[in-house]
Amino acid sequence: MTRKALLIAVLSASFLAAGCAGIGPSRLKADQVDYSRALGDAKKREILAAIVGLRFADSPSFLTVSSIIAAYTFDTTAGATLNAGSGSVPNYAAATGSVSYSNHPTFTFTPTTGDAYASAYIHPLAPALVMPLAESGIPVDLLLRITAQSIGGLQNGTALGGPNGSGAPEFFMLIQALRRLQLAGELNIESRNGKDGGVFITLGATRSGTNKQTVGDLTLVRKLLKLSPKMKTYELVYGQAADHDRIPMVTRSVLGILTDIGAQITVPDEQVGTGATKPTIGLIGGETRPTIIVQVGEKPPQDAYVSVPYDKTNYWIDRRDFDSKYAFTVVQNLMALAEVTDTSKAPVVTIPAN
Repeated sequence: MTRKALLIAVLSASFLAAGCAGIGPSRLKADQVDYSRALGDAKKREILAAIVGLRFADSPSFLTVSSIIAAYTFDTTAGATLNAGSGSVPNYAAATGSVSYSNHPTFTFTPTTGDAYASAYIHPLAPALVMPLAESGIPVDLLLRITAQSIGGLQNGTALGGPNGSGAPEFFMLIQALRRLQLAGELNIESRNGKDGGVFITLGATRSGTNKQTVGDLTLVRKLLKLSPKMKTYELVYGQAADHDRIPMVTRSVLGILTDIGAQITVPDEQVGTGATKPTIGLIGGETRPTIIVQVGEKPPQDAYVSVPYDKTNYWIDRRDFDSKYAFTVVQNLMALAEVTDTSKAPVVTIPAN
């Protein structure tokens, strides 16, 4: 009986010690995914909050998560007592122990201000930063609709409103034709480095462009952009001035992108009537659907893709609206690229493993 009790006491102490030793690896496996998802969800809420705020002329602010410390504490104590007994005192063995566990995560936020704010959010996005995304599979019409204010002098819709607020029909004809060429493999975008660096667009990238639709789209694109039909490759440059071998493009800043998306949110008529915001901007030229559909109501659904409250009203994106979710992801990726500087660093997650 004494040996059995002693064995139980020793095993109990061993199990307590083993639990302490295994917490580091187990938490690492869970936290790597959990914190990554949490950072992504927090960024989505920050972007949507900025979009809605700009709809009502509120200046947005951005916080960068610079460090995360996941401080887990797991303390154990264990002991064993053995009494061999004598006379009328019986033999016995006992195990003692205690376990304490605590979790105190610490997050460090850094506000984006000054030159970093201007560089990331106020300066227009460089065409060399934007256009290569089309080569990664992002639809070129969606990319240009989000980032371009004009291409070859053809105006996109603008949040400023006015007679040209809905944009030029030719702009939407252009980006739709470019999308068809992209799907047909007849549109190639190349980034070059060195002395002759820049972004170049090749129309009719393959020799199989004999399809009637493809030929028509190539002709239409060159006509709308006033390009020389004798060339296939054209340089994409920032600006308004047209040229026979260059494609001028005026890009938006991150704040311009967020403002434009916000201007497409359909808000209650009373908010427009009181002067709290401007009327919703519509689109023409075959693109009447907002880039991102933001729902407005008293209470968002529990499974909303992302939601934020603003002035006693909730705004959200429906999880079943794939097109809006995808466009939102493109905006999030553009912001991530714009925020990259020589001194920027990714958030550091520290998990003590002892």
